[in-house]
Amino acid sequence: MTPNVESLTDRRARLMGPNVPTFYRNPVHIVRGEGVWLWDVEGKRYLDCYNNVPHVGHCHPAVVAAIATQAAILNTHTRYHHDLVLDYIEQLIARLGHDISQCIMTCTGSEANDIALRMAQAVTGKMGIIATDNTYHGNTAATSALSSRRPPIGGYPAHVRRVPAPDSLRSPDPDGSIFAAQIQAAIDDLNACGIGFSGMMLCPAFANEGIPTVHPGFFDKAQAVIRAAGGLVLCDEVQPGFGRMGSHFWGHDWLGLTPDVVTCGKPMANGHPVAAVLARPDVMAAFRNAFGYFNTFGGNPVSAAACIATLKVIDDERLQDNAAQTAAYVMERLRALRHPLLAEVRGVGLFFGAEFVLDAENTPATAFVEDLVEVMVAKGFILNRIGRAGNTLKIRPPLPFGRAHADLLIDALQEALATTPVPA
Repeated sequence: MTPNVESLTDRRARLMGPNVPTFYRNPVHIVRGEGVWLWDVEGKRYLDCYNNVPHVGHCHPAVVAAIATQAAILNTHTRYHHDLVLDYIEQLIARLGHDISQCIMTCTGSEANDIALRMAQAVTGKMGIIATDNTYHGNTAATSALSSRRPPIGGYPAHVRRVPAPDSLRSPDPDGSIFAAQIQAAIDDLNACGIGFSGMMLCPAFANEGIPTVHPGFFDKAQAVIRAAGGLVLCDEVQPGFGRMGSHFWGHDWLGLTPDVVTCGKPMANGHPVAAVLARPDVMAAFRNAFGYFNTFGGNPVSAAACIATLKVIDDERLQDNAAQTAAYVMERLRALRHPLLAEVRGVGLFFGAEFVLDAENTPATAFVEDLVEVMVAKGFILNRIGRAGNTLKIRPPLPFGRAHADLLIDALQEALATTPVPA
């Protein structure tokens, strides 16, 4: 009798519990990475067109060496003095303007965004917070309450308001007037309820919203509304930061907004678990005086070494320039695609979206895009889908992604579009 062999899927369920998310209908079992390439357990190679966490490429030797070298010397509690974390903060704030000059290091972007929310509370003395209705800012109780992925038990907290996300296909808003008016209405409602308004948290690329086409200056009117109400602008740079925008190191500088708080996450150390909250001294002082906060491992020596090495690779390998050049080329090729369901292609820096719809009413072609992703993965290309209905193909590769990789991707995408069945 052949013994029953437990599948990896079953083993995960047994050890992790139900509903543990994975990508794709047939989850990919990755065992090795290098640069923009991944290999599965059977030796199949995939072009990584999606993962932003290995920001300077999977297993970059300079980052690996920095982690290993420091781990062999010291890794310890952050309540001891250590130079590396201060060296890194100095290097990082040198790339920021807007009087942002102080930093708290954490382990995850969720923690960083959680702190940012509390900074807004400390400065304003109010609780009300605004985000878009199709965003994601983390897994803590406070940050997950901003997300539309799964409503909190008991419903959204009374202090949270979610405004419609920009949607360049269905609700064009070239100068951001509609968006600003929706934010003003949310502020008015928070004040009318006696909750008050502390600020708005946003990703300046609106990455989880489906990368809608917005232009620098889009947020100007919204920012004026927020400032007039005494609120803070909390800028989540986990996805757009560190050169991904190509033309700018930060998403907020590309969009033209002035943040009070900037948060960063794992791409800042190429996947090592570290994150950061950066703020003006007045904002930092308000938070430090209102909350007793420390983080045992945030900015520990090994994490700091990984962060320093990642910054150096971005500079030494001119990855921001590469992002700008590759982005222009990818957009050129995406705009040349033709398909009966393709409604809009869009992109900013090394973020790209292609939205598919079924009809003139822009009914989302969700099932088609889901099938398209599966066809591309079978061809050896890692990418995924995004947007409220999951009908936008999302491409977000590591920064070393170049023109040759782009040609491989778009050539395969053309083939996949030609062979993926179109719903009747």
